[in-house]
Amino acid sequence: MLKIAIIIGSTRPGRNGEAVAKWVYEIAQKSSDAEFELVDIKDFNLPLLDEPVPAAMGNYSKPHTKAWGAKIDSFDGYVFVTPEYNHGINGALKNAIDFLYREWNNKAAGFVGYGGVGAARAVSQLRVVMAYLQVATVQNQVQLSLMTDFENFNVFKPAEHHEKSVNALLDQLVAWAGALKALREKTA
Repeated sequence: MLKIAIIIGSTRPGRNGEAVAKWVYEIAQKSSDAEFELVDIKDFNLPLLDEPVPAAMGNYSKPHTKAWGAKIDSFDGYVFVTPEYNHGINGALKNAIDFLYREWNNKAAGFVGYGGVGAARAVSQLRVVMAYLQVATVQNQVQLSLMTDFENFNVFKPAEHHEKSVNALLDQLVAWAGALKALREKTA
């Protein structure tokens, strides 16, 4: 069975990402195509990147990096739930991604963004980062607006049509993750 992580990509106090990720997780639980797990980067207490050797070398020296690496390595694909801060990727998510390299390779990723324009710019930047990490990103994505999908910008109340977008994203992600699993097994 494929394993897909739904990654909460913000550590900010009062963040909206946790509610969004739980909503995605609830929708995902209706699928029997994969096993889904919520992964909160906040739980790993990652400091600013503190590994002395580049991640591509795979020579991790810190316990938090080893724990984060083992968790990420255990999945076939990822749904990144991301806010957009100042027209880009938030620092906590980018930092968490940068800790690792091989653990991301030859897997698939999809994006659920929330912000003024559905985190379109953050997702665009994440696609570039994922490409370098040899992660195939699916085209379908979910764009949630702080103006229409949140009451007072912090109580998550998604429009009904977004569930269809989540299902389309998950269908595409599971298909790609399955194809890439065969590639990883071939090259192992």
